[in-house]
Amino acid sequence: MTYSDFLFAVFPYLCVFIAIVGTVWRYLTDRFSYSSLSSQFLETRQLFWGSVAWHYGILIVLTIHLVGFLIPDVILAWNTEPMRLYFMETTGFTLALLTLAGLIMLIYRRFSSSRIRVVTSPMDVALLTFLLIQVATGVWTAMFYRWGSSWYAAFAVPYLWSVLEFRPNVSLVNNLPWVTQLHIINAFFLVLLIPFTRLVHFLSVPIKYIWRPHQIVRWNRRSPIIGP
Repeated sequence: MTYSDFLFAVFPYLCVFIAIVGTVWRYLTDRFSYSSLSSQFLETRQLFWGSVAWHYGILIVLTIHLVGFLIPDVILAWNTEPMRLYFMETTGFTLALLTLAGLIMLIYRRFSSSRIRVVTSPMDVALLTFLLIQVATGVWTAMFYRWGSSWYAAFAVPYLWSVLEFRPNVSLVNNLPWVTQLHIINAFFLVLLIPFTRLVHFLSVPIKYIWRPHQIVRWNRRSPIIGP
């Protein structure tokens, strides 16, 4: 087994296995820790600007990745028209910069405030480091390797599907730029970190609120009596 075979054919399954076992174990032993452990009460202004840029940026970027993963042929067909390709690349790069800016603000906030630094755990540092690597390698790829959306759909997506089908085709990613390979490996590492870090909080998103019936709020408060 080569080094590449381990990273792209074995490591993904190892990360997913640890993530599943760790998530179940954490839920059974400490289900009330399924939270982002917000530090908003310690400082709000920088959190607001960093959090808004980070969450909006990363959610849209992940959505674009998911669309490319589900319908790669449509992405490739879309990119056959130069203007559409330019639009796709410019949009992705702008969102990546927004995400990076938000993450940098959150990191600066966490380490510049003594009160927040005190409640920062080693796993918080590890998570922020790997998130920074992930976003930075994505920005690097978009900046120095053109038409990333096309070869994402042509090479990375088939590789990811081969992993899901338990037939990992390492040859699809062997010729990708090293920074893109690091981007893929780091993504699997982030999956591994889910049960051990604040990333677990996305599993507790209150999705049931979408279909929950509307709540009726009645004020049980008497109006002041105005008399003569």
